[in-house]
Amino acid sequence: MSIKEHTIALIDNLKATCSAYGMGNDGNEYKIITQVFLYKFLNDKFGYEIKKLSNELKTAKQWELVYSEMSEEDRLDLLDELDPNVPRLNPEDLISYLWNNQTKENFDKIFDDTMINIADQNIDIFFTLSSNKTKIKLFERLTPLVTDEGKRSDFARALVDKLVKFSFDEAFKEHYDFFAHIFEYLLKDYNTAGGGKYAEYYTPNSIATIMAKLLVGNDTNLRNIECYDPSAGTGTLLMALSHKIGVDKCTIFAQDISQKSNKMLKLNLILNGLVSSLDHAVQGDTLLNPFHKSNDGQLRQFDFVVSNPPFKMDFSDTQKQLSAMPTRFWAGVPNVPNKKKESMAIYTLFIQHVINSLKPNGKGAIVVPTGFITAKSGIENKVLKHIVDNKIVYGCVSMPPNVFANTGTNVSVLFFDNSKKSEQVVLVDASKMGEEYQDGNNKKRRLLENEIDTIVKTFLNKKPIEELSVVVTYDKIKEKKYSLNAGQYFDIKIDYVDITEDEFNEKMKGYQDNLANLFAEGNKFQQEIMEQLGRVKYE
Repeated sequence: MSIKEHTIALIDNLKATCSAYGMGNDGNEYKIITQVFLYKFLNDKFGYEIKKLSNELKTAKQWELVYSEMSEEDRLDLLDELDPNVPRLNPEDLISYLWNNQTKENFDKIFDDTMINIADQNIDIFFTLSSNKTKIKLFERLTPLVTDEGKRSDFARALVDKLVKFSFDEAFKEHYDFFAHIFEYLLKDYNTAGGGKYAEYYTPNSIATIMAKLLVGNDTNLRNIECYDPSAGTGTLLMALSHKIGVDKCTIFAQDISQKSNKMLKLNLILNGLVSSLDHAVQGDTLLNPFHKSNDGQLRQFDFVVSNPPFKMDFSDTQKQLSAMPTRFWAGVPNVPNKKKESMAIYTLFIQHVINSLKPNGKGAIVVPTGFITAKSGIENKVLKHIVDNKIVYGCVSMPPNVFANTGTNVSVLFFDNSKKSEQVVLVDASKMGEEYQDGNNKKRRLLENEIDTIVKTFLNKKPIEELSVVVTYDKIKEKKYSLNAGQYFDIKIDYVDITEDEFNEKMKGYQDNLANLFAEGNKFQQEIMEQLGRVKYE
C-alpha cells in the first residue's frame, strides 16, 4: 500500500473505533478523529525531526527507547536545536510510552493527561485565539466523551492500537496535493451545515485551486504576503492560496465563529506547514467583532482576501448592532423578515467586509449565490453597482450546479482588484462543465483537471470563447443592467439554410400533419377519459 492508502486506512480505522464505542456519526466524533490524527502526526513529526539532530537516535532500532534513556540535559540540548515550529515532546508524551502502559487500570486518564501535557508544554507554539484573546489549546480530554466510564480505558487502548501500526515518515516528503486530499477525506463526513451558528461551508479543492490560481496568476515575485479569510471554515481556501504563493512567502490570517471549524483549521494549518500562522487563526464573530485590526483600530487590510461565507442565515440577534456600522456596511444590512428569519442574506455583509479588508492594491475572491450576479434590487443590487461603478470587480466565474458537498445552490465566484486598474471584466460560464457522481443519496458534480486548466487559462488570458467566456467593458455591463452573467453577453446565432419553395412547402405540410395528429390523439384521449368517468358514475 502507498502512504496515501495507509493514511486513509488509519482514518477509516479511527472512525471504526468510534463507531464500535457508540460514537459513529456522533456530534463529538470529529473531535476524536481530528485530535487523535493530529497527535499521531505530531508524534511522528517530532521523531522525524529529532532524528536529524542525533545520529544515535537515527541509527537506533527503537529511537524512543534511546531518547527516554538520555539524560535530561542531553534531551534539552536536542530540543533547543529543533525548529521552533516542531512540537517539544518528553519521553512520556510519545505513543510508544502509551503502548507500554496499556495494562494500567487508569489508562484513560494516562491517555488524556498525555495529550493535555503536550498542549500545555507547546501552548506558545500550537494555540489559536478566541476574539476575546483567550488561548485555545491544541488538545482536550477525549475519553469523557464515552458515556460508559467502564469502557473509557478500553476505548483509549483501541485508539493507541491503531496508531502504533502506522507511520507518517513517508508523508513528510509529500507536498500540498497529498495533504489536501487527506484533509478532504478526513472531513468528508463532517463538512455538513450542522456544526455551528454559521454553517461550515467546506469548499471543494477544485474551487479553491481555481480561486488561488486566478488571484495569484503568473506572479512569481511575491514576498511577505498577507492572506486573510473572514469566514475561514476549515481553511481550504487559505491553504490553496498559501501554496500557490509559497508557504514561506506568506502569513495566514483567519476568523470564523465556529468552534468546530477552528479545530479543523488548526489541523489544516499544521498539516500544511503553517504553524507560525496559528496565532492568527481566531474563533469569533467576524462581522460583529472583527479581530484583525491595525494599530489605529481600523480594519486590517491584506494583499489577498478569500471567502466562502454562509449565504443565508438568521442573524436577527445582531442585526441592530451591525446596522449601527454604516461605514463598514456601506450598502446596508438586511432587515429582519417577519417570517423565515433564516433567509437573511448574510453573504452581502461578507462581500462588503472583504472589499473593506483589501489593501489599495489588494486582490480578493468570494463565493456567492449565482442569483447575486444579476440582482435587480435591494442590498444585492447596491453592492453589484458599487463593484462595477468603482471597477473593483474584474472577473466572475459561474460554477457547475451541485458542485458543493452541502448545498444545491448554484454558485459563482467574484474576483476583486482594489487597484481598479482593469478596463475589462472577464466573465466565464463553467456551469455546463464537470462530471456527475453519486454522493450517498445525492447527485453531485465535480470539475475535471482539464476543465480546471481551461477555466484558468481562459480567465488569465482574457480569452473570449464561444459559449464559455466573454471579455466586456464596464460600460457594457452597465448597459446590461449590471449583469455579470456571461450567458447574457453570448451572441445569439441563427442557422440559415437555403431551400427551394417546394422543399419549404413540403416541410410546412409535415408540420401541419404532425400538429393535426397531435390534436386527434388529444381528442381521443379526452373522449376515453369522459367514458371512464361516466362508467364510474353509473357504477
